[in-house]
Amino acid sequence: MTTTTSTTSSSSAGSLAGLKVIELGQLIAGPFAARTLGDFGADVIKIEPPGAGDPLRTWRLLKDGTSVWWQVQSRNKRSLALDLREAEAQAVVRKLAAEADVLVENFRPGAMEGWGLGPDELLAANPALVMLRISGYGQTGPYRDRPGFGVVAEAMGGLRHLTGEPGRVPVRVGVSIGDTLASLHGVIGVLMAMQHRHATVSAEYPKGRGQVVDVALYEAVFNCMESLLPEYDAFGAVREAAGSALPGIAPTNAYRCADGGYAIVAGNGDSIFRRLMECIGRPDLAADPALAGNTGRVAQVEMLDAAIGDWAAQRTVGEVLAALDAAHVPAGRIYTIADIAADPHYAARGMLQHVRMADGSDLAVPGFVPKLSLTPASHRHDAPALGENTDAVLKEIGLSEEQIAALRERGIVG
Repeated sequence: MTTTTSTTSSSSAGSLAGLKVIELGQLIAGPFAARTLGDFGADVIKIEPPGAGDPLRTWRLLKDGTSVWWQVQSRNKRSLALDLREAEAQAVVRKLAAEADVLVENFRPGAMEGWGLGPDELLAANPALVMLRISGYGQTGPYRDRPGFGVVAEAMGGLRHLTGEPGRVPVRVGVSIGDTLASLHGVIGVLMAMQHRHATVSAEYPKGRGQVVDVALYEAVFNCMESLLPEYDAFGAVREAAGSALPGIAPTNAYRCADGGYAIVAGNGDSIFRRLMECIGRPDLAADPALAGNTGRVAQVEMLDAAIGDWAAQRTVGEVLAALDAAHVPAGRIYTIADIAADPHYAARGMLQHVRMADGSDLAVPGFVPKLSLTPASHRHDAPALGENTDAVLKEIGLSEEQIAALRERGIVG
């Protein structure tokens, strides 16, 4: 077993200890949700196809043939290599689901039903099962059968239209934010469903009632679009891309400094604005009653941005941030991953974990969010090799060594 040099205690069982999670899916949306549950103590059994496994194993930069991203996405999981196209493999999933608390999947709608693994079958055998289903467009509606990836969901959810400079091609956020938002909504849904399960324990349902949690990628994005819809409905207003600013809130922007870097300044609170104006040598603006509230500041945002920009342009990023910090104005630099890896606050908060790899080398990975005071998340074990836990998992549901060997010989398990 590998070790961890993390600052988070690995002795805590975690708030979800005792919860059994079956993960059927690949890449980001489903696996991120299952990883989050696993970080907080759930026993996550990841099912992936024999031979190649989850495609994420070979995404982006590889170390010894495996993506270093894999070490983040699949930590605290066990790997069961299983060919879901085969009836015997589907029977294995049904056995696992019959004893599980949560099942996570992110296949296209209908795929699970085609394998005889839909909610009607699984909840009939285990009425307490919570089934998280993440897909591009949800399990219902006219678009349900379309293939959906995070980048498409970000566009349909309204985010892509707002990202970039006015009049330019809308740009993509630099990470798969649509998938991650769907994952987090899925985790919220699972925890709410588990609470409902606890509340419905009865003679008829001794473990309580499970249910389906249906998350669409585009809806998870749209749910974070703030006031877009009511503004459109009430005023016909269509918010457009605004670069580094945030339309309707002022002043908040990125300001170029003398050394070529940028300082992010958020001076849009009323009292914060006054402190900001005093800091940049503009007490006249701090005292102007027309700028006392956000509405007045938005009306003169170009003038305010110019005033802040002129002040910042005469100072380095460090000088700007030091002055604003002294004035208690929210501000910061734009971090690269190199900045993050060297930042003492990240380290103090346990967000820079170091895990020992199988070859003896150390690898830095992100820490755990959120921080729980009594039952924190922990790094219990590294991401598994493909099929590393196949035999152990199958024995747990009653298969003999001879049965497992027969399945392996036929390529059904790996």
